[in-house]
Amino acid sequence: MSISVSSFGQTADGRAASLYTMTNRCGASVSLCDWGARIVGIHVPDRMGKLANVSLCFDDVSGYATPDSSYIGATIGRVGNRIGGASFMLNGQEYKISANEGPNTLHGGIYGFDRHWWTAQCGESDDGDLVTMTYVSAAGEEGFPGELSVSVTFGWSDKNELSIKYTAQSDHDTLCNLTNHAYFNLGDTNDILDHTLQINAGHITPTDDALIPIGTDIPVDGLPVDLRTPLKIRDGLSRSAEYPMMVKKNGYDFNFAISGEGMRCLSVLRDEKSGRCMQVFSTEPCIQLYTGQGFNVQGADGRHYGPYAGLALETQHHPDAIHQPAFPSVILRKGETYETQTIYRFSTEA
Repeated sequence: MSISVSSFGQTADGRAASLYTMTNRCGASVSLCDWGARIVGIHVPDRMGKLANVSLCFDDVSGYATPDSSYIGATIGRVGNRIGGASFMLNGQEYKISANEGPNTLHGGIYGFDRHWWTAQCGESDDGDLVTMTYVSAAGEEGFPGELSVSVTFGWSDKNELSIKYTAQSDHDTLCNLTNHAYFNLGDTNDILDHTLQINAGHITPTDDALIPIGTDIPVDGLPVDLRTPLKIRDGLSRSAEYPMMVKKNGYDFNFAISGEGMRCLSVLRDEKSGRCMQVFSTEPCIQLYTGQGFNVQGADGRHYGPYAGLALETQHHPDAIHQPAFPSVILRKGETYETQTIYRFSTEA
């Protein structure tokens, strides 16, 4: 096992954060912070063997507490993405939850899982190092029912595979839809416009202007959101006028519904210049693509993150699923176990 633990600064209340770094036999590494159970660094080689961090980050924990931090690298919960009207009915009872995006709830509310301390435990498996982050969300936190016990295990292998396994249990029926909000930039440039992206989805989830689904998925055929064939981000954006929702969002911010079940490849991201490639595998039914068009923040090493500095590929269930009968349920029943897994596989191409 090769896991190092170091200081990662302090939050505003003076509590010290820790950085857990897993380094494999090839020298590639993944770093995690216990505030928000977040990914801070993924250092992988380009085709020449040069290591670089391909995830956006800040110099220390204080950067993640800024209003413009855009959930960078964080574990998201209880419910990733949006819940319309900041309320829902469950078992005949209405629950009012925190509204933090206009009248709606985004990524768990005002103090979602990204704003809490997690307990870290280091370990190892046959495939490599493990860091397990645990958190107990009290009943009523952000308005959600039930005490929810959550475990997120990050694994890093000698094959440069970052696995994230999510498990949760509640003592009361509740909602659960966990994900990670890492932003990726596989190159050495300030944006991802020349990255090529493939998403193996025949449908997307259309939304209203507040990004709340209208109730059904639609085919991607003929639209610039058809990414079944690899498409350069820049070229896709140049076609925005063909789909008004892309104009309104100033880029990609869509949920893609993936067919099939079990662990399968949802997406492939490539940077031709560096030769880096990232495949995303998951047991989840959907993946949210956000191309970072709203970025305007100072990142690590004095680097400014402007529009399109990185993109997020969030594996998840459908947004607002509690209000959409056509979508798979995000209800976690008392005594049942929520379990999903996502793998980011990094490699290089000639």
